[in-house]
Amino acid sequence: MKPVNFDDLDRKLVHALELDSRASFSRIGGVLGVSDRTVARRFNRLRAEAGLRVVGMRDGMRLGEDQWILRLRCAPAAAEPIADALAQRPDTAYIGLGSGGTEIICLTRPRTPADQDDLLLGRLPRTPSIVQIHAQQLLHRFYGGPAGWFNKRGALAPAEAAALRGPSAPNGPARIAPDDEALVAALEHDGRATYPELRKATGFSEFTVKRRLRELLGSGALYIDVDYDPGRFGYGVTALLWITAAPGELDRLGRTLATHREICFACATGGPSNLVAAATTPDIPSLYAYLSGRLGRLSGMERMETTTMLRMVKQLTHRGGPREAAGPVRIREAARTGPR
Repeated sequence: MKPVNFDDLDRKLVHALELDSRASFSRIGGVLGVSDRTVARRFNRLRAEAGLRVVGMRDGMRLGEDQWILRLRCAPAAAEPIADALAQRPDTAYIGLGSGGTEIICLTRPRTPADQDDLLLGRLPRTPSIVQIHAQQLLHRFYGGPAGWFNKRGALAPAEAAALRGPSAPNGPARIAPDDEALVAALEHDGRATYPELRKATGFSEFTVKRRLRELLGSGALYIDVDYDPGRFGYGVTALLWITAAPGELDRLGRTLATHREICFACATGGPSNLVAAATTPDIPSLYAYLSGRLGRLSGMERMETTTMLRMVKQLTHRGGPREAAGPVRIREAARTGPR
């Protein structure tokens, strides 16, 4: 996919949204030195041309929920329809086709043990076109989740980033109560939904919506993430790295990987390899330079396998499915204070 000619302001806007996804257009514009109308226009263009979506995400790590990375080897003709079917499930994310289109990589986050059993022990093993299943449980996150990849590109100046950075590290017990489910569902649909929209979706008062959202975000049970196609910004290659680290080197190696600009995700896992990471680069030569250079020189690795993604089917939202129902932000409404 060819990159789009996005300029520095577009990149700064994506960076700003990763720092504080619910910041109003007026606040972002004030920091970037442009009008809120300009921010709204750029936001609409990013949604149309880069697949930009702002969505609420449950943090399975903070909530203590099981999460798995699945590697499904399939008959070639079956990989795409199986990946598309998985993408429709609300408990999946980051679905890609690799190995020339014969392998599906999928992150699954079952909400309940029954959901987990249905997928891992029921549906997938009974799918005749799937010839092999590897499931690796996520044990510890080194990078990813609330930490956005654009933060590593440094689009914003340090002072701009400091002015836009959201709340500090989560504190307190992470929990999503049954009464919060309607609020979470509304934010999963649109992470920038306004307080009146959230009040309508939940039946709560605006005061209660603000309080519950503040508590959910503050505890880390929920975070607001930004979904977009990195290929549109000139980073068209994504590869999964399946690394076997010496046990005593696992934590150090994972923390080191988290500092690399190429890494958008890194997690310790149980399974055939004990460290899984995702690297994003402009092209294949850049990927090779990273693998054979800075990554290859790291000590503590015993083995590494690389799977280059042929196509991403789903990141946070399904790229083949319907877009947000909300439609584009109306320019004449851009001057409002925004979702905060």
